[in-house]
Amino acid sequence: MKSMHAKREAGRGSLWLISCGAALWGLDALFILALQHWFTSIQIVCFEHVLLALYAIPVLIRRRREWMRLGLMDWLAVLFVAWGGSAVASILFNVGLSIGIRSDAVNEVLLLQKLQPIFAIFLAAVVLGERVRASYWPWFAVALIGGYVLTFGWTWPSFAQNLSAWAGVCALGAAFLWGGSTVMGKRVMRKVSFPTMTALRFGAALPLLMALTLLNHPNWARVADGLHHGAVIGNLVYQTVVPSLLSLLVYYRGLGGVKASYATLAELAFPATGLAVNALFLHQTVHLAQWIGFALVWSAVYALSRLADGADASADRVRQASAGTAA
Repeated sequence: MKSMHAKREAGRGSLWLISCGAALWGLDALFILALQHWFTSIQIVCFEHVLLALYAIPVLIRRRREWMRLGLMDWLAVLFVAWGGSAVASILFNVGLSIGIRSDAVNEVLLLQKLQPIFAIFLAAVVLGERVRASYWPWFAVALIGGYVLTFGWTWPSFAQNLSAWAGVCALGAAFLWGGSTVMGKRVMRKVSFPTMTALRFGAALPLLMALTLLNHPNWARVADGLHHGAVIGNLVYQTVVPSLLSLLVYYRGLGGVKASYATLAELAFPATGLAVNALFLHQTVHLAQWIGFALVWSAVYALSRLADGADASADRVRQASAGTAA
């Protein structure tokens, strides 16, 4: 009885950790949009990675034996995670938020990030050769339909007349790259530890971001003016520490203690917090099509996480039976 009670308490604690980590993501839009008064989206992501280098460089030096044995395909996977997931996806997300504030589509950008696990499962099958159940594909179709409704509503895409469509495309690009980064990171983590993978992600992204910043011909006077404000520096530090490091540490700490389907429920703290912040501070509204699209996407993600839980439970029963036979 005590053991069962302890497991329940541990499970509740894990759900709270996941909810807290996900809720911190929901505050992201407010702080990013404040920074965009001074910097471009590329500059914001670049400055964040300059600060993240303070973590990455010491780890890469200390753990150099791990990453020095990586092969060519491993390095291509690292570049996908760093350039695609850490650099380009972050830029697309920031651009989507910037467009969204002008077209009442910030909520759309946030809600579309729930498509990440759908893309991750698909790419895991293609890249890692992981087996995908036949029941995945109907839910994949439901998720795509939900993503379309979230982005375009009930009309055909009209990029010339519908500015929010561009915000949705940027959000979808970010979701795809972040979902793909999960898969590519899993490939590399067969050979390196999680801290090393995290350092590689941040460190390898920095040269690309610096090059993109220079090619973007920044207004250095405006940049310097922004960096002279304590509030701006504090905002950059927050963006670096909280969404990029702290929230992920809290989230992954909780994720190990619960089933995927329960984690999916707890992750609703992300859109819930984001919608509340956007309504209170950014005066963004949620349209009927966005509610319906999000319901379709979340239903697909939840159903697929239940399938994953069932597969894990079946594997556990097989292992237990094998152990009993061996005994």
